[in-house]
Amino acid sequence: MMSVYVGNLSFEATEEELREAFASYGTVNNVSIITDRMTGRPRGFAFVEMADDTEAQAAIEALNGKELAGRTLTVNVARPKTDRRGGGGGGRGGRDRGRY
Repeated sequence: MMSVYVGNLSFEATEEELREAFASYGTVNNVSIITDRMTGRPRGFAFVEMADDTEAQAAIEALNGKELAGRTLTVNVARPKTDRRGGGGGGRGGRDRGRY
């Protein structure tokens, strides 16, 4: 199973349109159009989960740079989510350093 990132997605694109585009290359398990938590509006990207890595790779090669709903797609292998806080410590957790 492989998760595929779809960027530069039209705000009008639907899960069904994405499912149809990717289904030409294999079994689509799930389509998630990412929305803004506050407004509920699409953020312009999505993830498509495909059952087979070979089929997912074929979809990436075929759909990257192609147009869907008036926008040229950026399609590639989804990378695992990383901690966006930077991992430098920071924040307000832990004990008060310097005062004993």
